[in-house]
Amino acid sequence: MVAAFLALGDSYTIGEGVEVAEAWPLQLATRFAAEGLVIGTPEVIATTGWSTDELAAAIEAARPAAGRALVSLLIGVNNQYRGRDVDNYRDEFSILLDRAIELADGDAARVVVVSIPDWGVTPFAAAHAADAAKVAADIDRFNAIARGITITRAAHWVDVTAISRGAGRDLLAADGLHPSAAQYTLWVEAIAPIARRAWGT
Repeated sequence: MVAAFLALGDSYTIGEGVEVAEAWPLQLATRFAAEGLVIGTPEVIATTGWSTDELAAAIEAARPAAGRALVSLLIGVNNQYRGRDVDNYRDEFSILLDRAIELADGDAARVVVVSIPDWGVTPFAAAHAADAAKVAADIDRFNAIARGITITRAAHWVDVTAISRGAGRDLLAADGLHPSAAQYTLWVEAIAPIARRAWGT
């Protein structure tokens, strides 16, 4: 049976540093089930460290079935971390979003794109002497590109970057880099209303 919800991404989607059930896609499914909207266990195609090209290759290798009621996409932090070109990100993100829409049977309204959080505010960044201001500026640039493409395609956009810089800033996993279950819960608060609307289309 094909999972109704397909989550595409990297460490932020797979939930690096937290239990499987604490990653935001699983938290979202659990929340919906408690509200009587049963979407089942999400299928997740995500691995820590993936950039846009690696996610695209993984999707092609996995050959996920279409017909999804909800597809999420969160990708780009590793492009930024590795100093990848923003124009390359624009091109590869566009391809990934189009693929996500295909997997939702061509219905962009079933696709939710989640913004890249700001890792530059974390203890990990400080310990590695990262330039927090540059990271923030880069993340904003990548997110602006993703948001613009998302809006153009008529998919949904959810901003969790503000959460990562604000209420969720100190809610981190043991690695001092990735969100904790508590921060992911804050993400779900932001994602759920949009995902619910996408699910209903």
